[in-house]
Amino acid sequence: MERRQLTLGILAGGEGRRLGGVDKAWAEFGGEPLVLRQCRRLGDVAARILVSANRNLERYPEHGLAAVPDRLSGFQGPLAGIDALLSACRTPWLVTVPVDAWDVDGAILHALLAACGDAAGAVAVEPGGPQPMLAAYAVRRCRGPVEWALADGERAVQRVQAALGFPTLVLERAIGNLNTPEAFARAQAGMAVRE
Repeated sequence: MERRQLTLGILAGGEGRRLGGVDKAWAEFGGEPLVLRQCRRLGDVAARILVSANRNLERYPEHGLAAVPDRLSGFQGPLAGIDALLSACRTPWLVTVPVDAWDVDGAILHALLAACGDAAGAVAVEPGGPQPMLAAYAVRRCRGPVEWALADGERAVQRVQAALGFPTLVLERAIGNLNTPEAFARAQAGMAVRE
């Protein structure tokens, strides 16, 4: 798939409850905010980067980033972020990545896109189980169904992906979510980061 056909959507719109309410986008890992780290590592895969964000929106333009807040109020979960990204996306494909996944690289994104085949998207499965936030979406085929699912009260990303018939990409390693203070501590204490 050509770069011009793809938008990278970084999911950073949550409340960060397990991190004590910290805005994970701007939490630092290795001396760098997580959102900027994802842009540096993955930005050249896509023609455009969008960040699903609901806080500190003024910080994104300072770094040349477009923040896309949820269209629903009240932190409705990651499906609301995916809905907002699909609505704002102007390329045929969107790949979503959690802002706190520190071990995703461009090869994983390319493999995810290849896994789509003729389907409307694909989703990653890591050794510990499904990773529904790491997924590819054919924008025109997914925008409506995601919006309608939200309107019907659905909040589970996995159920929507299953309804859309997403095949899975089985990863050889975990993508390393930094979603708790313990995960940050372990990673910053010496877990090998693939750069």
